[in-house]
Amino acid sequence: MDPTLIFAGFAVGGVIGLCGVGGGALMTPFLIHYGINPAIAIGTDLVYALFSKSIGAWLHHMRGTVNWGIVGRLALGSIPASLACVAMLGALNEHDIDYQWLIRDIVGITLVITAAAMLLPLRKGRKKKPPATEPGHTGYLTVLMGAVLGFLVTLSSIGSGAIGAAVLIVLYPFLPAISVVGTDLMHAVPLVGVAALGHWQLGNVDFPLLGSLVLGAAPGVWLGAKLGTRLPERYVRKILATALLLIGAQMVIA
Repeated sequence: MDPTLIFAGFAVGGVIGLCGVGGGALMTPFLIHYGINPAIAIGTDLVYALFSKSIGAWLHHMRGTVNWGIVGRLALGSIPASLACVAMLGALNEHDIDYQWLIRDIVGITLVITAAAMLLPLRKGRKKKPPATEPGHTGYLTVLMGAVLGFLVTLSSIGSGAIGAAVLIVLYPFLPAISVVGTDLMHAVPLVGVAALGHWQLGNVDFPLLGSLVLGAAPGVWLGAKLGTRLPERYVRKILATALLLIGAQMVIA
């Protein structure tokens, strides 16, 4: 077991537990910088994310911070899109086509814009409670954005937390910040699971590397989730926005 990788698993796990974001955006670049083949880094990170996000999702479920209706609508779009992307990746790998840089830039720019908007002062008219009935178009948009998310996550291992959180913030302004984290984490579990299985079938998972990351993940996620539920919403929102901004900037300039 590599102590550096164990600590990396702990640190990224803490961010996932606290904000629900940053798994792929932090871990995948770290692994590549550490000398891991990019394809192996993406596949292994997806399996690591499945483990760490499952812990975080369960903790948030126990604390009642998961909106299951939204989770279902996101999954309705993301799971089929993830399966389609796995099939596409199998074909692309046969022709050795490099596509990661484009996806990373697109996701990074989106995160920077979203985070900047979140850091602006909230308007007095911001909704605090959900409407009696959700507009029909919101449900359809949720399914559509779930499909986009499923494709991006499977393609790059980036976005299951960060883009998911941005989608929830835009489509459901009444959702408390801690519920954004919990709902985003819960949806990420089946999505990342499908993507991880696809990369495993493609031979992109290093299990000894995965073991070191997982060893540090469990205590990191537990600590982050516990801290997140104790902080006032305005602080969680600022932490979430800052994390999105840093992650997005890192991907754009990388």
